[in-house]
Amino acid sequence: MIRTPALILLLAAPAVLAAPTQLRLQSLGTTRLPAPASGAASADDVRSGIPHRTEVDIHSYLSGGPTPGHPLPASSPAASGLSLSLVNGGFSGFNGLTHRDQRNAGTGIYTNTQFSLEPPDQALCVGNGFVVEAVNTALAIYDQSGVRKAGPVALNQFFGLVPEFDRKTGISGDFTSDPRCFYDWKSGHFFLIILQIDPAPGVRSHTLIARSQSGDPTGGWDAFALDATNDGLNGTPSHPGCPCFGDQPLFGVDANAVFVTTNEFGNQTFNGAEVYGIGKSLFTGGTGSAVLIDNLTLAEGIAYTLQPATTPPGGEFARGSGGTEFFASALDFSGTLDDRIAVWAMTGTRSLNTATPAVAFGSKVIKSEVYGQPPDADQKSGPTPLRDLLGSLGSAEPLEFLSTNDDRMQQAVYSDGKLWTALTTVVTPKGDTADRAGIAWFKVKVEAEEGELEAKIEKQGYVSVPGANVFYPSVAVTKDDRAAIGFSLSGQQFYPSAAYVRLSGHGTSAVHIAASGAGPQDGFTGYFFFGGNGHARWGDYSAAVAGADGSIWMAAEYIPGGKRSLLANWGTFITRLAPQGEDEGGSDE
Repeated sequence: MIRTPALILLLAAPAVLAAPTQLRLQSLGTTRLPAPASGAASADDVRSGIPHRTEVDIHSYLSGGPTPGHPLPASSPAASGLSLSLVNGGFSGFNGLTHRDQRNAGTGIYTNTQFSLEPPDQALCVGNGFVVEAVNTALAIYDQSGVRKAGPVALNQFFGLVPEFDRKTGISGDFTSDPRCFYDWKSGHFFLIILQIDPAPGVRSHTLIARSQSGDPTGGWDAFALDATNDGLNGTPSHPGCPCFGDQPLFGVDANAVFVTTNEFGNQTFNGAEVYGIGKSLFTGGTGSAVLIDNLTLAEGIAYTLQPATTPPGGEFARGSGGTEFFASALDFSGTLDDRIAVWAMTGTRSLNTATPAVAFGSKVIKSEVYGQPPDADQKSGPTPLRDLLGSLGSAEPLEFLSTNDDRMQQAVYSDGKLWTALTTVVTPKGDTADRAGIAWFKVKVEAEEGELEAKIEKQGYVSVPGANVFYPSVAVTKDDRAAIGFSLSGQQFYPSAAYVRLSGHGTSAVHIAASGAGPQDGFTGYFFFGGNGHARWGDYSAAVAGADGSIWMAAEYIPGGKRSLLANWGTFITRLAPQGEDEGGSDE
């Protein structure tokens, strides 16, 4: 094991890694959620996801394919289609944030400054009797019965930024997107992160991080910024094509530190995955370090979308090798099919709470079930008032498809030597004649000791429904290895709905619909009138987490009924699966 400055190479990583860059975590002061917004929006303006739609077209930036001697799989995976069950034992839930909530969020100078946004990009965290949900770009807090305690607040307002859009002057403010949150049960505090880009003519980009000052998220929060511009200024490294921004920041936590990964984009440049490790002591004014590990490559090409893991309440962290954080990523570099995934590890995470961090980072590629680029999802026809309005204006619009994006890795969970994760994939359900969007999930046995990373698939499988599509999975796992996957479901016989499956030693349960869609997706992003192509933005991800009592909470996008806004009708549903032994209406296996 050879030691380089502040870095130990773990498992002969495929490219020599430079020593990590130490960065400054900037304090932005304190914040809190204001009183709920009131009143209706006036004239509307739209914004679709993040600049250049990078969540959708990441494969256009990638080059490469399988390693020499490893041919691509020849055909899409065939999957045993799961049945749909009308029995929902141990289940409860409530409606979360909607597009109408997001559009109307904001008080004071933030009133009527929100764009209309698709997709929601859901964040969910649960702890200390509270449920925190964020979407693009609003935040709300509930008790665990679904009663809203605070919000919705505009995320620009929460972080004290320039409002998204001033409709009086036509001036755009800070760009924010891609929220994630987590309840750090070890310390008893909530974390929330988002991507931020300065308003024009500024060029700097940051990952903003807020940490609740107590276990009550309706109280004060401390806010911080991590510069992600990486243009050689403000203590950042100088990367090709930068100034850059860190797209879709992902969030993980171990016993010692928090971890953020991004996909770095510049001016027509993709620099791949960036990995940040931040000692928890830095958030309380103690001695600690924030480091960046970059230039991550595999034999197939530049690495992308490394999902850092969280650990469920009471679960076992990986404490060997001075503390270890695990990550997972997909390997479909060609946007077709593959049958391998990559597991990554950062060891020495305890040292991030010192001024002289010494961390190791490396990867291992392992054989898996086949997965690949999913098709977009069709949906059941029904009332579409926005589409009808556009038709009356001379724009003939088709019923929208729902974009499933790609097969990058989604949420990851580590507990007691196992790393769980999932992704959206193409599947051909048994008895179906067409390819559908489905889910591939993986349970990987992992260990990082004495400079070696070991990873092996322990269990894997597919979630698919004949005649329907399931997409944007999120995995939650309890400390005793109970697991569930939440996702969206849509098809010619189904309005977009929120659904889930349970995972157990017996396999995968039937697919349960937690909240049935009340109509079709009828939002602006898919319509040609607004520059779309018939395929609406959806997702780009869902969320799931375990509660301290052994419950499982999931949040997914669907189409609720009730009052909508003009330009979009998406909503979210928050599902609670009861702990083992808590009976709420029978078995759901």
